Amino acid sequence: MAQPSPPGSGGNVSRRDFLKLLAAAGTVMTFAPFVDWGKFLPNPSGQLRERQKVELPDGSQASVKNFPVNHSEAVIYPKTNDPVLNKESFKVWQFIRLPVELGGDKNDVSSFRMYSQVCLHLWCLWKYWPQEGRKRGECPCHGSMYDPLTGEAFAGPASLQAPPSNVLPRLDLEIDSQGNIWVKPPNWSVNGNGIVGFGRFLT
Repeated sequence: MAQPSPPGSGGNVSRRDFLKLLAAAGTVMTFAPFVDWGKFLPNPSGQLRERQKVELPDGSQASVKNFPVNHSEAVIYPKTNDPVLNKESFKVWQFIRLPVELGGDKNDVSSFRMYSQVCLHLWCLWKYWPQEGRKRGECPCHGSMYDPLTGEAFAGPASLQAPPSNVLPRLDLEIDSQGNIWVKPPNWSVNGNGIVGFGRFLT
């Protein structure tokens, strides 16, 4: 009967080595939920000290005059001169003008929200649904749903996650005297604007 090859010999893995590997994998899986993964996620780097315009997909700047009530667009932030970098999911944000019942008819900054489009469950890209009876962010992968007013998950697997991983990162906005909308320099922390793919504390 053939003997199992010693570890590292390039032959078949012995039963003992296989069980050791299985035990190691089980240990990793057991402790994975307790690791602060947010520290390792690919968030925007550097200190952004200047405001940046909210640039719509057609290249124009979002304005209270040109952006409809109860509407959304996927925008890139922070935008770079590298089109490849700009395609990263972690740079995609959902820019929303709220519905009338949530104050979206006002011509001030309270009418607008800008949330990371990366779902906090398994990083699919969610979408805002403006239709009557929906008016929420919804992830197509596993059904997590987000409140457009706060960014908090209220249904689906993301809603079952502990804070801060149940609230979408949100950017602070401002409107100039011409009605143009700008993103203020963010604070990339769970107590500030949040960590993309990880979340923020709701304050």
